[in-house]
Amino acid sequence: MKASLIIRTRNEERWISSCLKSVFAQDYKDFEVIIVDNQSTDSTLAKVAQFPIEKIVHCQNYIPGRSLNLGIAKAEGEFIVCLSGHCIPTNEKWLGNLLLDFDDPDVAGVYGRQEPLSFTSPADKRDLMLVFGPERRIQKKDSFFHNANSMIRKSVLDKIPFDDKVTNIEDRVWAQEILNQGYKIVYEPSASVYHYHGIHQDGNIQRCTNVVKIMENLAGNTYEKNHMTMLDDMNITAIIPIKGKSRSISGVPLLQYAINSARTAKYIDSVVVSSDNSQTVDAARKMGADMAFLREQALSKDYVGLEKVYKYTLLQLEKSGILPDIVVFLEITYPFRDEGLIDNMIDRLVYKGLDTILPARIENNAIWLEEEGEMKRIDEGFVPRQYKRPVYLTYKGLCCVTRPEFIRSEEVFGENIGVYKVDNPYSCLEIRNERNLDHPDMLLKKIREGWRKRPGSLTLNPDMHVSNG
Repeated sequence: MKASLIIRTRNEERWISSCLKSVFAQDYKDFEVIIVDNQSTDSTLAKVAQFPIEKIVHCQNYIPGRSLNLGIAKAEGEFIVCLSGHCIPTNEKWLGNLLLDFDDPDVAGVYGRQEPLSFTSPADKRDLMLVFGPERRIQKKDSFFHNANSMIRKSVLDKIPFDDKVTNIEDRVWAQEILNQGYKIVYEPSASVYHYHGIHQDGNIQRCTNVVKIMENLAGNTYEKNHMTMLDDMNITAIIPIKGKSRSISGVPLLQYAINSARTAKYIDSVVVSSDNSQTVDAARKMGADMAFLREQALSKDYVGLEKVYKYTLLQLEKSGILPDIVVFLEITYPFRDEGLIDNMIDRLVYKGLDTILPARIENNAIWLEEEGEMKRIDEGFVPRQYKRPVYLTYKGLCCVTRPEFIRSEEVFGENIGVYKVDNPYSCLEIRNERNLDHPDMLLKKIREGWRKRPGSLTLNPDMHVSNG
């Protein structure tokens, strides 16, 4: 075997599928993959199991050099590739390009380029662009070497292994030793990976931002579209919870509106309905859901929150082998979603590197909170609208895009939350009870000519104005 790829992981569920898909798409096929996992507690290993990987090493008491040595001990390849579990090879030539420089017997190791993603911080973008440039280098004195994306002769590692006691920069410690022995190191920019964080701590953010803008202009690459590579590799699942049977408006079940909104979103791979009613489960399948199942009746009690329903549904999906990278929640009470809403929110989440994104409207009116029988104003008071800080009203049921890790903990939302501004007021109309059902029918009757309709989904003509009467 020519190459053994050592991939170190710890809670890499957000990245590992994209990493491995790119690895197994390489033109060069003579390799094995060895996972060295440092006690992951998320679905990293479950996702790894979806790939043809036979060697998994479990590491405790993590030290970087030690973890690599554990993987190398299991390796059969002539060359050892070190790849971080959150690094994604940019194309199918990556592995073959790492091998190019080993025709020279004095070359002990090669490290490749690392490119930022769209949501990489300005400081880290700056560092990656400065350190990992477009020009190939042969290093005889410079000991810089980076194990996130590298290849090394195993015969050299057998003689000079990584230091298993140093807690940082084990790669540079090793590189200095092999240079002392007369070997050479090559930086090969054609072997490139996407790496979301940099190699140094953030500095002055404003200064960083200015430097990055200048460098991006000079390079002619703003990295605006790299996140699309990740989107293409992600498993994105829409989950629609429903209690009992679905009501209808204008002859169309509310459940049908939600399913059709999910089905027409280009980024969603599967649509799942979770219900406590067997007839609704059967109906959901006929309406186009990819999967519909009956959940426990205890989850439908009035005092049970949706976060428990979400968690139960996700765990059932994972048991069945569906391991979403992103989850989209849609409630049937919002039938008037704009076309493009779901896809735009998913795109924004990935582009910005967010944990969660919610649709929101900006509220400029006075906002009050009742505390101990007294009303307290919580907005900025009588300030001209253009000078007020925006207050966002979010609509989780309209569309919530989040990560599985937060659903398992029943938090649903992560800490890094974004909002997607909704300008169409009709998108936020909610249908919750029989009294609400009359209003949409009347509304639809009044403005039917103002809607462009596809079965089970509505898009409002922005020129149409309707009173709240």
